[in-house]
Amino acid sequence: MIRTLGNEPPLVADGRRAPDRREISLRWLSGTFLTGITSSILMGVALFAALDGRQQLAIPAEAYAALEPQDHPPHPENTVKRGQRILEPNVVAKPADKKIMEVSTMIHDGEKEVVRRKPFAHVTMALAASHTAGDDYPPFDPLAIFSDGDKDDQPVSRTGTIYGSEVESEVALKSGDFPTGGSALAFSDQMSADEVEENVRTNGSALTDGSTQIASLYYVDPQRFASDSGDLDLLQGLTARVVEENMSVSDFDTRSSDDPEYADDVIPVRHAQDIVGVMTGAGYTKAQAEDLAGYLKGVLDGDELEQGDVLRICVMQRGKQADIVRASVYSGGRHVTTVALDDEGRFIPGMEPPPLAAVATAFDGDNRQVMASGRDMPRVYDGIYRAALSYGMSKDMTAQVVRILASNVDFQAQLRPNDTLEAFFSVADDTGVATEDSELLFLDARFGDTETRVYRFQDPEDGSIDYYDQDGKSIRQFLLRNPVPNGKFRSGFGMRRHPILGFSRMHTGVDWSAPRGTPIIAAGNGVVEKAGWDSGGYGNQTLIRHANGYVSSYNHQSAIAKGIKPGVKVRQGQVIGFVGTTGLSTGPHLHYELIVNGNKVDALKIRLPGGKSLDGEALAQFQLERKRIDDLLGREDDASEVAAKQ
Repeated sequence: MIRTLGNEPPLVADGRRAPDRREISLRWLSGTFLTGITSSILMGVALFAALDGRQQLAIPAEAYAALEPQDHPPHPENTVKRGQRILEPNVVAKPADKKIMEVSTMIHDGEKEVVRRKPFAHVTMALAASHTAGDDYPPFDPLAIFSDGDKDDQPVSRTGTIYGSEVESEVALKSGDFPTGGSALAFSDQMSADEVEENVRTNGSALTDGSTQIASLYYVDPQRFASDSGDLDLLQGLTARVVEENMSVSDFDTRSSDDPEYADDVIPVRHAQDIVGVMTGAGYTKAQAEDLAGYLKGVLDGDELEQGDVLRICVMQRGKQADIVRASVYSGGRHVTTVALDDEGRFIPGMEPPPLAAVATAFDGDNRQVMASGRDMPRVYDGIYRAALSYGMSKDMTAQVVRILASNVDFQAQLRPNDTLEAFFSVADDTGVATEDSELLFLDARFGDTETRVYRFQDPEDGSIDYYDQDGKSIRQFLLRNPVPNGKFRSGFGMRRHPILGFSRMHTGVDWSAPRGTPIIAAGNGVVEKAGWDSGGYGNQTLIRHANGYVSSYNHQSAIAKGIKPGVKVRQGQVIGFVGTTGLSTGPHLHYELIVNGNKVDALKIRLPGGKSLDGEALAQFQLERKRIDDLLGREDDASEVAAKQ
């Protein structure tokens, strides 16, 4: 048991003989080693218990962006617990994104105003993507676009207006006139100075919050009411504050629109395509795609990506501006190359970024959409329905979107890769699916260089609900130029040879041919002035008087719709009759006339007034509602930009 270790003097153990200068006890050496090992184990156990299983102290931004929403639920606003992050990392919204948010809305319930929180969905859709609609949608029918069908009642606001403040639960507000006639309650006598001093002395000791004295006790000089027996103890009732060690306390930092945000966009390549096509198909601008492709072309010996490749793009967003700061290419799950921006804004070779699970699973049950290109682009009508239904919008709401865009968009045209549709609508729950009670509050459609942005608003004067542009002007046309949306133009306004009478005479209207029985819709809101037979050759005729001296005339009808009679109010798009060939007519068609202040004019060439424009108090309320929606969606006020374009 004795080993020779060297020339150093040996250690002496209590109660034992001193070993030789060149000897040491192996039992003592073993005990020392066991003590060290035991201490290390105990410290490791304590450290593991303190970490509570959290071996990873910080989650990289790329990995956080790849987590599913249920993996990182949002914390209550302005609430921070130890171990949590003070600032939650925001993920940059991608071109095909959907967000569910809780918003406080206010509706009128009799004399009360009820404020409650409702879920809303904010979606931004790339229409040219290969969306898969969960349900069939109706085929393109111009009549269905402009007609209101059988809905005779005015729409009722079920969502209400956006409330300016957040509420935790449902709140009922009721306002009334301030009573100016005085109170019926008797006033008590004013307290004397002695009574006030006695109350302060009596209640001073009760001005505490538990064991902590509150500041309300010292709203007067504390020495003023000190007793003669001794001074008032100012520290009585105060408690000490315990500050934990190794803890940093910082002020809450409110993020602004100028703070940069980062996110990784993983784009799987499903078929061989050039880099520009892949990026523009995912929603990036052509300039961004060409800039990145120009550098990757030299690194990859070409600008083609093969089927199964993955393009990973890191985007930095500051406000409304989004810039590409890094791009990586993966082939068969293996990293090929990475480029990144330097300080001078040029792409240079970069290191491989940290691994991201979304790259390896880019093709596993992926729902991301691939853009069609060239001749494969769907029509505008099909693109709107497929995208809207796949993002949770109902058929009725999508039909409403089509009606809103009908005056500015050609639904038979082919989509472009950058055509987008942004919508904000109410939903039933956090699944983001619209129901029958859901309402569309905001719509922003971009088709090529044309943008249509509208806001839903209920006019407080007459209770009517409509959609208005940024300036408070209704998008609804005053009058339609064609009351038979699927009819064919046959004859215009002007002199012509009458097909029956055989001589030249003035043709005071526009003829639209269609099969017998095709529905005819009202060109605008108005009151029926005449509905019946005309002995002058017009056959079954309907006259509708509109605002400002406009009258529309519908002639040669096979039949007049049920309920259409003098004095009845009709709405734009309502079916008022059916195409026929009654009177002096050679075939089924509608002879449509427009009369202004008693004079018949060309309905296709006359400059018609715009829709309803808000003013006064209604316009002020609309601007407030519009600003609240823009703030919720993170939009800046671009009134100056709109004015500049005008």
